[in-house]
Amino acid sequence: MRQRHFLNLLLAGALALPMLSGTARANPVVLFDLNSGKVLEHQDAFKRWYPASLSKLMTAYVAFRAIAAGEVALDSPIKVTKHSAGEPPSKMGFKPGSVMRLDNALKMMLVKSANDIAMAVGENIGGSQAAFADRMNAEAARLGMVGTHFVNPNGLFSPDQYTTARDLAVLVTALRNDFPQYAPWFSIEGLVVGKKAIPNYNLLIGRYPGADGMKTGFVCSSGFNMIGSATRDGRTLVAVVLGEKSAISRAEAAAKLLDQGFDAPAAGSTTLAALKPYGDTLSPNDLQDEICKKKPKEQQSEAAPAVAAKDKAKSPYQVKLDHPTLIAVGLGGATGPAPKAFVDQTDQNYADVPLPSWRPDKPLPAGATPAATAAAAAQGDQPAKAANSP
Repeated sequence: MRQRHFLNLLLAGALALPMLSGTARANPVVLFDLNSGKVLEHQDAFKRWYPASLSKLMTAYVAFRAIAAGEVALDSPIKVTKHSAGEPPSKMGFKPGSVMRLDNALKMMLVKSANDIAMAVGENIGGSQAAFADRMNAEAARLGMVGTHFVNPNGLFSPDQYTTARDLAVLVTALRNDFPQYAPWFSIEGLVVGKKAIPNYNLLIGRYPGADGMKTGFVCSSGFNMIGSATRDGRTLVAVVLGEKSAISRAEAAAKLLDQGFDAPAAGSTTLAALKPYGDTLSPNDLQDEICKKKPKEQQSEAAPAVAAKDKAKSPYQVKLDHPTLIAVGLGGATGPAPKAFVDQTDQNYADVPLPSWRPDKPLPAGATPAATAAAAAQGDQPAKAANSP
């Protein structure tokens, strides 16, 4: 009896250790095969963590569910409220009263990680921030995200907004399996609004072979989070990395995990569904002091620094893309049904707002291909070749 109990303890301990060879990690990670659900590596998978902008993946999932239910359509109007316009960066900066299509709003939210747009999506579909958070939590419970709780749609810090690496893996699985038609949105190399080019914060896109998603996140308390997916020879792997120290190191950590996964046999012994909770599942790990008290302001951002540190070689994930394909987005074109929850909440109708002219921070470099026109920006998935964002 004692021997069996000892073996069970050993097995439980083994589940808490990485399953691929490599150095020990100090932060939560999960690497899994999207098609089979097999877990190839995990550490602290049930550790409570602040999701930051990874929360926007659930915002997108709730929006996709609303589209499927007929509540809204891709061309439904999303109105920027005074509350949403006041959210801190990263943001688009549209004025209160501006209106855009839902599909354009979601692309801005996923690629630019725009906090104002995420809040606008939540308020319009849910009727209010609190009501939308209730829907986020209902979906989390339905999907079996047992260590997750949301209070806002954009991931700005709240001590009551938390998740786990394992739960994020479950969410990614639902997004990719339930709504495969939206998978291309997670691999957009960048956006263009008027003449302004906006690169994707996911540095794997366009740089890591086979990269096709998903999202990044950063607040001081969470550190630099990332979910990166890639597909090779029909096999899709997903790496969840939480609490990295920089935008570059999270991309490098995700790439290393993916490399290890593609080099390993496809078989695995544990699935996401079978992975049992282990370790401390209740105490959040707050990196506020380590990340933001020890770093200059310019490094406290989703954007990767353009120049490498003096003591380090430039990372391949720090190099700008050559002629990235940009998707034109913007205001206007919202001719679909207004979200009922928002109309009921405000008890008023509103008109669509055309795309205003947008001055770039700097002129495009000489010889660069002009960005998409404002008319094209209202049309949804219309690719345009443009230069890198200044």
